[in-house]
Amino acid sequence: MLSREENELLTRTAPGTPMGDLFRRFWLPALIPNELPEPDCPPVRLRILHEDLVAFRDTEGKVGILDALCPHKLAPLFFGRNEECGLRCVYHGWKFDVDGNCVEMANEPPDSAFKDKVKVKAYPVEEWGGLIWVYMGPAHLKPELPQFEWGRVPETHRHIARWLQTTNWAQGMEGEIDTSHISFLHRWMDQSQAPQRRNAQRNFSIVDGAPVLTLHQTDYGFVYGARRNTGNGDYYWRVTQWLYPMWSVIAAQTWPIGGRAWVPIDDENTNVFGYNYNAEAPLTEEQITMIESGRAFPPRTTRERHMLADGTVIDHNVGVANKTNDFLIDRDMQRTVNFTGIWGVNEQDRGLQEGMGRIVDRTREHLGTADQATIAGRRALIRMARDLQEGIEPAIAHEGHKYGVRSMDIVSPEGDFNRFMEVHGDAGKAKV
Repeated sequence: MLSREENELLTRTAPGTPMGDLFRRFWLPALIPNELPEPDCPPVRLRILHEDLVAFRDTEGKVGILDALCPHKLAPLFFGRNEECGLRCVYHGWKFDVDGNCVEMANEPPDSAFKDKVKVKAYPVEEWGGLIWVYMGPAHLKPELPQFEWGRVPETHRHIARWLQTTNWAQGMEGEIDTSHISFLHRWMDQSQAPQRRNAQRNFSIVDGAPVLTLHQTDYGFVYGARRNTGNGDYYWRVTQWLYPMWSVIAAQTWPIGGRAWVPIDDENTNVFGYNYNAEAPLTEEQITMIESGRAFPPRTTRERHMLADGTVIDHNVGVANKTNDFLIDRDMQRTVNFTGIWGVNEQDRGLQEGMGRIVDRTREHLGTADQATIAGRRALIRMARDLQEGIEPAIAHEGHKYGVRSMDIVSPEGDFNRFMEVHGDAGKAKV
């Protein structure tokens, strides 16, 4: 368990908090490019790390992410006119470019120089690898973009999505690196009805629900192996990568493989980004249909204007299965078909994680040997956040090349993790 002080440090990400400052040292995914589909399209409301923002794509195709409010009289820029390389506030006609410069004050005399003295807060933006990224930290410390393999493959080889989870960011992140839950939460008694992509090796997780974990710290986070007995005299290994500050690369046997990122909206809501990719070939129509069906990640969603607890509205993809409908649980299904009675993989995850409450009180937990990765992730983040408060910057933010790693999902006669990595380690290296 964590102390109350440690739990506060882990979960709070507002400006000026240790974890909030740490997140602001990294490039963060903000949007999927198709949310701003063309030049001069309607702007999008978003909140990241407690900051209310507006994003727009200008006439030249450049993306800007600005403070949500016009600096004149604090009117919302979301209602602005996106025209002629700027977003114009409809209250008094002030217009801002993607860098936050005021390029026109329609209610001031033509010869006025007042516009040269006014800016709206604007953050650096990059569009790369199928994402729109934002950097919200000190300008002189701007880091490198993390060079994930899925970001360097052709666009036809990947699929990326964004959706809302109504919990603190750490609940989802910890679920990503909890391997033992797949033996239960995602179990299907009748495999013929399982909606997610299946393979024979994943079924070994049912044979052995108590994996032996071995974890190795890395510069970018850690890699851990979960070893299960297959019942055939060898071992089923799931090797998962966890990367600072909140990325996963999840074990998979066949293409496409994928993972998630968990970006705090505020302390009670999270932007989840899911990626699937094939480094060796374009995704097929069948694979894209499977991904977009909601069977695994992303879930089934609808696009909504979602209102947060304080009344702020954001534009988001909200789960069709959610707390208001008990995640569409089917008790008959639970008796005979699957372990939960909930259909999709992410819907199963969110059902339990959102059911824990918006922020888990980790002082009440009782963690065991299967929670080694969760414990390691918490300790690493808390240590890095505390180091930053002492003036020690996270070096990994400037070493984007170290993010080019893969996961593994293999049956092997090797029972020792070090020996296993000697034999199979090349399978965990990105090739792009």
